[in-house]
Amino acid sequence: MFGFRVLRKRWVLFLILFSSVIYFLVATLSKSNDLILEPFESKRNIRQTFQWQPKISDELEVNNTLTVKCRNSVQGRKLIVDERGYSCQRRHLDSNNCCDTKQPSTSRYNCQTCHTNGCCSVYEYCVSCCLQPDKQPLLEKILRDYNNEPFNKLFSLVLDHFELCLAKCRTSSQSVQHENSYRDPKSKYCYGESAPDLQSAIL
Repeated sequence: MFGFRVLRKRWVLFLILFSSVIYFLVATLSKSNDLILEPFESKRNIRQTFQWQPKISDELEVNNTLTVKCRNSVQGRKLIVDERGYSCQRRHLDSNNCCDTKQPSTSRYNCQTCHTNGCCSVYEYCVSCCLQPDKQPLLEKILRDYNNEPFNKLFSLVLDHFELCLAKCRTSSQSVQHENSYRDPKSKYCYGESAPDLQSAIL
């Protein structure tokens, strides 16, 4: 009788221990799956909200509504490109931070200095050219393949066409060879999917 009680207690302890181990394993695996899926879900949600159309329509030109603010490239000392794809001289920015389209030197989707491989010698022209609607298929492919890029964290944060072009046209390790010189020193701003050619032909 005494031996039966001891045996029963051991079985109870064994069941408790076994249940604890199973619970621990399930909890650990579940947490691991969450850690794996969380970045994917986050990036997928970002992709679902990606905006290709400009946030500011061309009606701004007609209505001259200065209450609407444009985002622009900010950094250029002489040239600026706004989110509608207009490039202009800095002094031709309106008070709403948009390029003044009435100025003769202001142009839209300007690919001046850009090459067939999507690399340009002027950052603002790179962004302006990148904003052309016909560049969307190329940029969509870049976004689909961004997990294989060294800049996947950067691309996962962009929310629209303008932000993507600003990020893509900045110089990166793709523009560099041997870590100390540009593959094409004159055309180091690229919106395309491939690295700059060592020799490029201007459009």
